[in-house]
Amino acid sequence: MKKMNIIFITIISIIIFTCVWAVFIEPNTLTVKHIKINDNELKGLKIVFAGDFHIKPYEMYRLKRIIRAINRQSADIIVLGGDYVNGHKKGSSMTIDKIAKEFSHLKSSLGTYAVIGNHDGWQGKEEIITELQKNKIHVLFNSSKCFKNFCIAGVDDLQTGTPDIKKALEGTQQPVILVSHTPDIMPDVPQSVNLTLAGHLHGGQIRLHEALITPSIYGKKYANGYLEDNGKKIYTTKGLGTSILPVRFNCPPEIAVITFY
Repeated sequence: MKKMNIIFITIISIIIFTCVWAVFIEPNTLTVKHIKINDNELKGLKIVFAGDFHIKPYEMYRLKRIIRAINRQSADIIVLGGDYVNGHKKGSSMTIDKIAKEFSHLKSSLGTYAVIGNHDGWQGKEEIITELQKNKIHVLFNSSKCFKNFCIAGVDDLQTGTPDIKKALEGTQQPVILVSHTPDIMPDVPQSVNLTLAGHLHGGQIRLHEALITPSIYGKKYANGYLEDNGKKIYTTKGLGTSILPVRFNCPPEIAVITFY
């Protein structure tokens, strides 16, 4: 009987610890993930990629912490992958003017470029684009920007809009980096794109050996970060916030630092 009690107490303790970790501890951690990709055309370029912020009304400290972590990476260019606001309605999110004002403190040699996510679309795409652009964030809305040695292009959100890859890539020359909130556009991405950056899946938020479930028509295929898919390269960030369930397990929030060699 004593042995059974010890086993029972141990099991209950593990369950309680796991719940506390998944709800209160891991979602509030922040990791910096370094990814190195072999691409001679982009050799030497450093990108910091962050997405799926889902900033709640009381999370100014978390937002400032993310900004500080990004700025410490000394990026050539910063890319934001959408879902800056949280939830379906404005009351569940920090207002976009406050979020965008904090984004104005992001520092990189080539600036900050962003796409729109589904939560941004639900809460008012035009307002969010306006506030971001007022605060020095360049929104790629089926459009592109070319620098001396590469181009970056971005598309509209698939769930709340119409991503137009062809339009986004007009006038670009290789090498080119394409940004989409969701990886579900990958079958339509041409081979000429050097790298696609995406988010939306949150890595599943709850992972055992792999993600348990992801909001993608391709299941878990794109949930595990970097993937070479029939010769096309994609990195899908695990994101920074949570959606639906306020939990993360074995899937800590991340910013991705991508360097090419």
